[in-house]
Amino acid sequence: MQKIDISELSILLIEPSSTQLKVIMKHLKAEGINHIEGAESGAQALSFLEDYQPDLIISSMYLPDMMATELVERIKSLEKTQEIPFMLISSETRVKVLEVIRQAGVVAILPKPFDHEDLKRALLTTIEYVDPQILELEYTNISAIRVLLVDDSRFTRKHIHRVLQDLGIDNIVEARDGKEAIQVFLDEEEAFDLIVTDYNMPEMDGREMIEYVRNNLHNSYIPILMVTSEQDQARLSSIKKAGVSAILDKPFDPMTVKEILYRVLE
Repeated sequence: MQKIDISELSILLIEPSSTQLKVIMKHLKAEGINHIEGAESGAQALSFLEDYQPDLIISSMYLPDMMATELVERIKSLEKTQEIPFMLISSETRVKVLEVIRQAGVVAILPKPFDHEDLKRALLTTIEYVDPQILELEYTNISAIRVLLVDDSRFTRKHIHRVLQDLGIDNIVEARDGKEAIQVFLDEEEAFDLIVTDYNMPEMDGREMIEYVRNNLHNSYIPILMVTSEQDQARLSSIKKAGVSAILDKPFDPMTVKEILYRVLE
């Protein structure tokens, strides 16, 4: 099925700076996007969303009345807006501040100033959410695949759950941390075909859970995909040694998820 074109996207752009607004508008119009509505504050954006749901929300981090962290949480908590893709454009680099945005399930976090190609990739990622394509496997029935999804963030679980459903995977069981996941893994009568997990979780983190599955349960064949914002190379190396099948950054591109799932499931 033909995907929609970038130029067909409708966007709500939240930017209090008129200079930055012009810069971002210029980049969007260079991609042929003309359906752009503007807002200067979080309250104005929320008021706009009561009557109209765009394909994508692009926001600065620091707004006059709130931070984007609060705005995205409020957007994700409302039923009619929670599925709208959210992109952050900010000069903020502090991991602790950005982590809230990452956990909320955003399509991209771009720096200020940003490269046009990075923006274009983020817009293409948006299309994967707006017009998802089912994953087609040669040897496996995608609708029969059972997935164990493990993450302590409710927002992240909902985000990944939606991405998997868009790919045609509906049989998804959720757990809030590694310890709960192991119990679910042991209790379920029907086997899982895939585990998708976070790294940093209470009780038992992703690495410990992977080691338990591989060593204590002696299960070396089930594919385990980790989606994490972890940047520490030593920790990432220990995850790889534990037996993870693939590691994805937060935020992630659904197209990359599709390619990885094709590789590990086929």
